[in-house]
Amino acid sequence: MTTPTELVQAACPKIGSLGAAHYFDREITVPRGKELGLDGFRFYFLGRGGVLGDVEPRVVQSAFGYFAPDLVAKMWDSAREKLAPREAGRVYMECLHAFGRAKFSGIADLDAFCAALEAVNNAADPAALALYAAISAEPLADDLPARAMQLVAVLREFRGSCHLAAIRAQNLDPAVAHAIKRPADVTTFGYAEAPAITDEDRAKHNAAEELTDQMVLPAYAAVDEAGAAAILAGLAAMEAALAG
Repeated sequence: MTTPTELVQAACPKIGSLGAAHYFDREITVPRGKELGLDGFRFYFLGRGGVLGDVEPRVVQSAFGYFAPDLVAKMWDSAREKLAPREAGRVYMECLHAFGRAKFSGIADLDAFCAALEAVNNAADPAALALYAAISAEPLADDLPARAMQLVAVLREFRGSCHLAAIRAQNLDPAVAHAIKRPADVTTFGYAEAPAITDEDRAKHNAAEELTDQMVLPAYAAVDEAGAAAILAGLAAMEAALAG
């Protein structure tokens, strides 16, 4: 029997990867952004953050968490000169749906997979989780491949928003947390150099990871054994589809 803790530990890393698979897809997302006059990075910022509305860069930076404020301001402001954020968020969601249809239409039992993920999503508390609250408020696609991809992306933001809150609860600078987890991406996220990292920082980051799992646990506990099995099987099938 898969316990809720085991489900979180097995499913969340896969959801984290799969839920971002459409961000810079060269067949769907990037070309659509270019049609709108947005390069891949600007479409990512405006599309992913567009669910928050036409807000100031500081709001986007607080929700995304790990990017340098100057980079967020540059990307967000230059992108919203060309397209309204809410419209960009809608188009970005259309890309997500199209990605799901293109990649996952051949997967069996997506109905059980979607039902289980919906149970998790419905049980998740959006309090203090701005980006998750915003994306989870969007209507779900009617067809299963698009719906499956959307739910994975939504639950990616659920854990991501919880993790950012957990990092702040440990009084850990998000820039330091990012450098610990993704040291090769420091400059990509707008920083001139990696911050100094101490053993205390690493201990706080480990504690934040544990706290994050505790924060998402009640939502994942909403599914029964059959639901847990459907989630794990569906995620494995999605990974296989992308690998193939």
